[in-house]
Parts: sequence; C-alpha cells; structure tokens
Amino acid sequence: MNRERTLSIIKPDAVQRGVTGHIIQQLIDGGLRPLAIRTMRLSLEQARAFYAVHRERPFYDSLCAFMSSGPVVVMVLEGEGAIARNRELMGATDSKKAAPGTLRNRFGTDIERNAVHGSDSPETAQAEIAFFFSGAELAALSS
Repeated sequence: MNRERTLSIIKPDAVQRGVTGHIIQQLIDGGLRPLAIRTMRLSLEQARAFYAVHRERPFYDSLCAFMSSGPVVVMVLEGEGAIARNRELMGATDSKKAAPGTLRNRFGTDIERNAVHGSDSPETAQAEIAFFFSGAELAALSS
C-alpha cells in the first residue's frame, strides 16, 4: 500500500456531544496520523460549496444546514491507504447500519448526524484538503 492523505471532518453533532478526542484517538489507534487539525464553523455558503456535488440530491439542503449548525473539526490524516482505512474506521453512512465499533456506530445517531465525514477517493481527498487548508499549510506538512 501507499502512504496517502485524506480529509476527515468531525461533524457538529459529535463536536457538540464532546466526543472529538475519542474520535481522534480511534483514528490514531486505527493507524492514521493527524497532520493538521482546525476547529471552525462553516457558514451556510461554505457548506453549500463543500457539498456542491450533492446539489441535486434531496438531502442537500438539510445536510448544508446541519453542517453549518455548529463547530466542526477538520483534519488532514496520513497513513498507509489512508482513504480506505478512514472509510473502514468510519463505517456505513447510516449510523444505524454501521458495523459495531466503527466511528459512526459509536458516535452517530442516523444517516445525517453520523459524526464524521471522510474523502472517498484520491481526487476527492486532494480537493477537500485544499478546500480547508492553504498551499502554504500543506507545504509545511511536507517538511
């Protein structure tokens, strides 16, 4: 496998419930190393831009409202096969269907309030990381 980077977001539901540290520790225990971490609150416009790929989906408006409803924690994670590993650690999108012990099973409550987001491909990871972290910040990560 190759070392790669992915974006992870701890969503407002998990931040509000105070489980951010537990999620980060599970990611670390799962073999992923946080390279950059930022807590922020997305504006509705930022959420719409980030989730633009889902613009035509029926859940788009509620997802954007939810993602801008409170603070989130965005992270660049690195590791062997980081994208697939992060998705494995997250579990199924619907928390009620996620495998026991996965982040979404442990910390999510449903398909929207599912605690975490993760990139689904190398191309998506690159675009999503660039959405939240500047070129200068990314260059510093390579040092």
